[in-house]
Amino acid sequence: MSLQRFISYYILYTAILAGIAIALPYVFPSINLLADKFWLIFGFLSVLTFIAYILAFLGIKHNPETGVMAIMGSIVLKLIFSMAVVLIYSLNHKEKDLLFVFNFFSLYLLFTCFEIFGLLRNLRHQNK
Repeated sequence: MSLQRFISYYILYTAILAGIAIALPYVFPSINLLADKFWLIFGFLSVLTFIAYILAFLGIKHNPETGVMAIMGSIVLKLIFSMAVVLIYSLNHKEKDLLFVFNFFSLYLLFTCFEIFGLLRNLRHQNK
């Protein structure tokens, strides 16, 4: 998958996720499904996923033999930065915020699955 194609798919995917997040309070008005800092989490994870993909993509293009290591390195960097954000949030908010945890890790999982899907498409083309 080319970089321009990934960017267009990524913008579309992010817009769909944002649309779902915007629609949730209207579909379930009596249930609070989004954390107070949801859009901050959403923006952080979307930018972090984009940066991680670009790093892995450049690593694959620079040296295809170590492409898997570039993918793993970008995922580990994303995981470390994400855990740092969760740590900072939990240190600043003493109460237990289970809604934040569900929002953060569901977004993390959704963005990571999309990133890995895009990266594996690049590796598949190398094997042919």
